[in-house]
Amino acid sequence: MAFSFRRVVTGHDANGRATVLFDDIKTSAPSTRPAHASCVAWSSPTAVPTTTGTDDASAVPVPTSLEQGSIFRIVEYSPGVAPRNHRTSSLDYAVVLSGEIDMELDDGLVVHLRAGDVLVQRATIHNWVNNGTETCRIAFVLIGAHPATAAGAPLPAVG
Repeated sequence: MAFSFRRVVTGHDANGRATVLFDDIKTSAPSTRPAHASCVAWSSPTAVPTTTGTDDASAVPVPTSLEQGSIFRIVEYSPGVAPRNHRTSSLDYAVVLSGEIDMELDDGLVVHLRAGDVLVQRATIHNWVNNGTETCRIAFVLIGAHPATAAGAPLPAVG
């Protein structure tokens, strides 16, 4: 399962004027998770990123989230996507671009999201389940955050 999207990245030329650095088609990377695909559009290793340079920040391999940085990722979940309970060490902003999906929390709560819905995920254990008939596409911005705590102790990592 693969997907693609157009990505446009602006920057500055040698005279400091606005220019388009990248206008290309990004294609999702292979996934070991059945019915799942994702692609990083951009990332930054630091909390306050630079807006200079001409390197393609999407070409740098990144984990699920960055402790001190940010990741802009597009993900597709097809019907029957394999479960993966996990916790990111980040503050995640998500926008459902198309389709529908269920977000399951570790306490059993299920939240149904549709195209246009927005989710703010704050380092909670969760799973994405597509019980529908169409692929769901979500845009995620993951921003490194202080670890979640319970009674002053860090919560355990999952996934």
